[in-house]
Amino acid sequence: MTNRQKMLAGSAMFAALVVSGCAGTKAPSEADVLTNYANIAAAMYGDAIAKAEDLQVAVDKLVAQPTDSNLQAARAAWLASRPVYQQTEVFRFGNPEVDDLEGLVNAWPLDEGLIDYVDASYGDSSDSNPFYTLNVIANKELQLGADKVDAGTINKELLQSLQEVGENEANVAIGYHAIEFLLWGQDLNGTGPGAGNRPASDFDTANCTNGNCDRRAAYLQAATGLLIDDLHQLEAVWIDGGAARSRVLADEKAGIAGILTGLGSLSYGELAGERTKLGLMLHDPEEEHDCFSDNTHNSHYYDQAGMVAVYNGSYKKLDGTIVSGGSVKDLIAAKDKAVNDRIVGAMNDATGAMTVLKETADSGKMAYDQMLGEGNAEGNQIIENVVDTLVAQARAVEAGVAALGLTISVEGSDSLDNPSAVGQ
Repeated sequence: MTNRQKMLAGSAMFAALVVSGCAGTKAPSEADVLTNYANIAAAMYGDAIAKAEDLQVAVDKLVAQPTDSNLQAARAAWLASRPVYQQTEVFRFGNPEVDDLEGLVNAWPLDEGLIDYVDASYGDSSDSNPFYTLNVIANKELQLGADKVDAGTINKELLQSLQEVGENEANVAIGYHAIEFLLWGQDLNGTGPGAGNRPASDFDTANCTNGNCDRRAAYLQAATGLLIDDLHQLEAVWIDGGAARSRVLADEKAGIAGILTGLGSLSYGELAGERTKLGLMLHDPEEEHDCFSDNTHNSHYYDQAGMVAVYNGSYKKLDGTIVSGGSVKDLIAAKDKAVNDRIVGAMNDATGAMTVLKETADSGKMAYDQMLGEGNAEGNQIIENVVDTLVAQARAVEAGVAALGLTISVEGSDSLDNPSAVGQ
């Protein structure tokens, strides 16, 4: 079987992500496309809230009974919360209301020493971050520049105040990845096998390991509750009367351009570049998205699934109902069938490459951070195929933009546009 055949093979469970062609379809109105786009966004964020609420239940049970089985259940709930949320990332680019809030829920990478204890190999200082080892969990009073902050009670308000403290993006105090770190701990395996391995006793006040178990539990519960709050904010901008829905419907041409900006920018600069090519160039597992849990393959895969859903104008909710209607695919196909066929082909290729990535990691053969390793020709090629197909997908989307007579700006990445600048 050729590499391309392997990429496109996939398994039946992923077949729903393949984009179908569109022939002889009458174009919907732009208003219909935008209304459906907003409906899909609201549905996805609603599902993300539901999965985050499941996570909260699991976290509360872990805190009440800090056993190994309850820690595994909380980790499983975190993993189950990621696929739906990752599909929403296509709404981030082109929609300022989403981009303003996205950092509250999915900011990465983070300097984990801000939050909790770290291994000695982490170091005790950073020239670029004075709060590199602040360790909120261990300290009831925090020195933030010239100010002393009372951190005796760890609650949502304290965590909100610490997000990007010092105007440093690495100071991620909240969101999925802060919770991920608390559930798994650091992944100290480099590009070798294994994820983080925090013990359940880190939350056990009766038999505490690594100190401050009560504060660690409080941090985990507060961060999880805050994640739900922030996801509600994201859902609210897309429901009837929400700011994002109102904006896209008020200027239909700009709204359609925004959909395509989301597809192009997530595909190119963000996913192909910052989240994938950069780590591959550096062979650095610190650049993987879900680095503590070794779940990066799923995060990438479901980003692609979200792009497919938006292009097709169809999303299957967790309860099985389908939200669908007019799509940018319909608009482009009505203008230029060949361009639509190119986008369909590119999306199918990217989905095929993502399927190989996902199945390789899910099988236990090779985790994403192992694929990144220097000298791992097979793993490097799997990731490179993802990058190449995502770039081709972005270029196909740009052809769709041209077919509709629109103009967009696609986010770039030094790893793709100026490789010589990487690592300087």
